[in-house]
Amino acid sequence: MNLFDLTGTVSVVIGGNGVLGGAMSEALAGAGSKVAVVGRDMEKAEAVRLRIAEAGGEAATFAADATREEDLREVLRRVLEWGGRVDTVVHCAGMNSPTPFFELKMEEWDRIMDVNLKSAVVTAQIFGKHLIDQGEGGSIVNISSVSSDPPLSKVFTYSASKAGINSITKFLAREFAPHNVRVNAIIPGFFPAEQNRKILSPERVQSIMGHTPMGRFGNPEELQGAIVYLASAKASSFVTGTTLRVDGGFGAMTI
Repeated sequence: MNLFDLTGTVSVVIGGNGVLGGAMSEALAGAGSKVAVVGRDMEKAEAVRLRIAEAGGEAATFAADATREEDLREVLRRVLEWGGRVDTVVHCAGMNSPTPFFELKMEEWDRIMDVNLKSAVVTAQIFGKHLIDQGEGGSIVNISSVSSDPPLSKVFTYSASKAGINSITKFLAREFAPHNVRVNAIIPGFFPAEQNRKILSPERVQSIMGHTPMGRFGNPEELQGAIVYLASAKASSFVTGTTLRVDGGFGAMTI
């Protein structure tokens, strides 16, 4: 179990106020890391912090719009005041929309790309630079999607943004490797959350179940082992540039 001991580390979870981000924040805290829960909705972020505290962990909340460089620089400054260092950065800010392609407005395209992809780039620039300058290595984990490759129907912009996540993950893994900063992505399958419930019609649920060998949705807690593994400098010390699927077999299904 020492492989997965994060005691003495500090983790920053961008989008930690969400369903999946909250579950991953709790997992990191449960493994011993101090967790900075970052998001726009402070009420939800505070609920995550309280769950961590009730379980005996340590966390703090930080308000930020992840698309704004100045917000994330301020979060880094405040996290360093609070925790003294940063070891793991998880980017799971995201949004979705079922708008049909020919009805898509560029304002919506820009907003989804900003939240899903631009914010991941800004996060990597600010926190990745700090990890490199800190000189002790570290881990960046991006949250991708099964829609990244091949793209799913009805979520054109979301799929494009998540394909971009896969690409920048590999690019940054190569660039940061000489500094012992690992960059990986988790590809969740279908975990019903606020951002995707709007596209989960009964017909679409039936289609998803038919394409998921395990025949069910994932539970947020089922991402916890993956995030602790990728955060651990012991357990995943030679793992970088990979996309780890937690999808019930969705990516293995053909006919």
